[in-house]
Amino acid sequence: MLMNFRFANHRSFRDENRLDFVPEYGDGLHEVTATPVAAVFGANASGKSNIINALAYMRRMAINSDRDSEPDAGVVRTPFKLDPEVAAEPSRYVVDLLLNGVRSTYGFTVDGERVLEEWLYVYPEGRRGVVFERTESDFSFGEEARRTPLSQVQAITAPNVLFLSVAARAGQELVIPVYNWFSREVHIYAQQHRDMYYRAQEVADRIDGTGRRSAIVDLLRAADLGLRDVFLVPAEDAVQLMLEGVGDWWDPAATRKGRGRRGSRRLVFKHAGAQGDVLLGWNEQSTGTQMLLELAITASEALHRGSLLVVDEIDASLHPVLTASLIGLFQNEETNGNGAQLLITTHDSTLLGSIQGSEVLRRDQIWFTQKEDDGASIVFPLSDFHPREHENRQRRYLNGSYGAVPVISDELFAKAVTSREGEW
Repeated sequence: MLMNFRFANHRSFRDENRLDFVPEYGDGLHEVTATPVAAVFGANASGKSNIINALAYMRRMAINSDRDSEPDAGVVRTPFKLDPEVAAEPSRYVVDLLLNGVRSTYGFTVDGERVLEEWLYVYPEGRRGVVFERTESDFSFGEEARRTPLSQVQAITAPNVLFLSVAARAGQELVIPVYNWFSREVHIYAQQHRDMYYRAQEVADRIDGTGRRSAIVDLLRAADLGLRDVFLVPAEDAVQLMLEGVGDWWDPAATRKGRGRRGSRRLVFKHAGAQGDVLLGWNEQSTGTQMLLELAITASEALHRGSLLVVDEIDASLHPVLTASLIGLFQNEETNGNGAQLLITTHDSTLLGSIQGSEVLRRDQIWFTQKEDDGASIVFPLSDFHPREHENRQRRYLNGSYGAVPVISDELFAKAVTSREGEW
């Protein structure tokens, strides 16, 4: 479970910024260690997506730095480039986690050449215990770590590689929980732009692998898409279904190229038609239906595992009512009994209010991004404004009371649109 994420000198973020899942307000009835949802609002180019990018970068480094880094090739990163002096300074990434009831803090600092600092602390009884600390090539280990072979891993850790990924690959149990959180419990959903066939096959494999097809279908049916069912058929049955008019979900050229491997499955969608049910294929679904299916699978997996699901620009994928319903699944203890979390970025101000009579987000689940005059982004919580419990947050946001909205010059905008210079 993610408690907070801190980062500095990454893309449009110059100074250290913090995104917190620790609740600001309690209901007096439950002791909540972390909120299940955090939503980030802001204008275009204000830095919303760069928060997600920073978390994705930290995840990728933690999992694969030992595989992706070439000897003496330095560290690939994207610092704040609007100030050359800042761009040369280190970038920093830190997470506070709650894993199996124990708090852990893991972080690292890198520049373009090497890992400058790296550390892992655990708090088994509320007191900080050092697993390891690193300053460039110098390592120190806590008492428990010294009783294990963990210290031996430093000899095979390159200067531009994270110790965490090397130690996890070597099977060192003290670092495995944090490594597994990055590798198994963080799911970053992004709109896919891969080959249509491979994307359809991946979705089919994921539905087949989850064993929760009925739950995913229920999510799709609740979206009122006219969809009655989604099921899988063996690839070898494709010809017969084509003859029966299923459509172009099956690609004969792909089969000739050997893609249609025996034993693979294909997706078939049952829609309500004028004269009964109609079977359609993947290519005949709208982009919105395809994206909703992918997101439904990912959300189902996150809720089942108690993972963190991250969705950038969720309003590009879902209608506000559907987004509110997805948020509701994570807010509800009955559907989220395993402590899953949802982090989204959005422009959709309707999520700040009530939809279908229910408040979508609590006050301590709302964050904003804003770009300052010097080009640096900042992220800050709604709680900074001490909002009343039932104030009209959507109206106040659109009126600029919280900042984080675009400042548009109507005069310049109209002039640009109506200009005759260089007519098309």
